[in-house]
Amino acid sequence: MPAPNASLLALRIRYAAVALFVVIWGLLWRSPLIALSPFLRKYGGDAIWALMVYLGFRFLLTHRSALWSVVLALLFATAIEFSQLYHPPWLDAFRELRLGRLILGSTFNWPDLPAYALGIIVGAAIDAAARQAGTRS
Repeated sequence: MPAPNASLLALRIRYAAVALFVVIWGLLWRSPLIALSPFLRKYGGDAIWALMVYLGFRFLLTHRSALWSVVLALLFATAIEFSQLYHPPWLDAFRELRLGRLILGSTFNWPDLPAYALGIIVGAAIDAAARQAGTRS
């Protein structure tokens, strides 16, 4: 694979910066510092998590179309959700850690899947609009 050019590197830096912002936003969203309904706290947090996954794939796949990142993020989020049906002791031990719970969750919940899809689709739409605005200027 050829070395990334300067514009791909700049794009990766932007995706990394936005992903960091989204991680902070997600942690704040799930914290008691913001008064949200349990529904918004839960499913909004799931959508924010999936948005971060999308941004991670955009960071890794800047040379590919955004559709690749959408599809891979949807597959990854779905795989993570279904992995919550699998409970070997070593994986449950990791899920008991805060980091493990943030990354892998703990309990399968099918309504999480539409929340993931929403976060990814909204993220991809904003990404596309930002890229289009960047090409116009």
